Amino acid sequence: MYPDKHKEIVTSLMEGKFITIEDLSFETIKKNEDFYITFFEKSFGFELIGNQDFYYLVSNETNENTSRDISIFFSVLCYELDKDGKNFLEELNYSEFHIDEIIEYFNNSSWTDVIKANNQLKNDESLKRHIGTMVKRNIAVKQGNDRYSFTKAHKLFIDFAKDLIKDDHQ
Repeated sequence: MYPDKHKEIVTSLMEGKFITIEDLSFETIKKNEDFYITFFEKSFGFELIGNQDFYYLVSNETNENTSRDISIFFSVLCYELDKDGKNFLEELNYSEFHIDEIIEYFNNSSWTDVIKANNQLKNDESLKRHIGTMVKRNIAVKQGNDRYSFTKAHKLFIDFAKDLIKDDHQ
């Protein structure tokens, strides 16, 4: 007998989605964490990673360019929000962003070389597709009228971006 929502949980995680604290299935994973850690390890060779905000899977076999691209996206967005005098952590946790606002930050960014070198961020259309990928992975949520907010999963990429910046400046 599997826990409630087992199929939904496995399907979501296997599709690369984050299950965040806002999701009903988050509690199911939390209550059955040992089971799911063992299940994903034995069934697929994947590692289930979780904290108080979200769960996701990691595999040693994948070349995870999407995670890198999402980290770069958040690095640039946070830098631009900070430059704009905004507290980027508060903005990511509590605000909605219109797609045009995000595009404007990227088009006017001083990180032009990094943006142009990244196929997911290099122009308006690719940036829109990239945000669509983040919605599919439950990192961003489309609120309607081309407005987006970010789930708690953004924290993983912010931490990764901070580590990148630290490594880059040592």
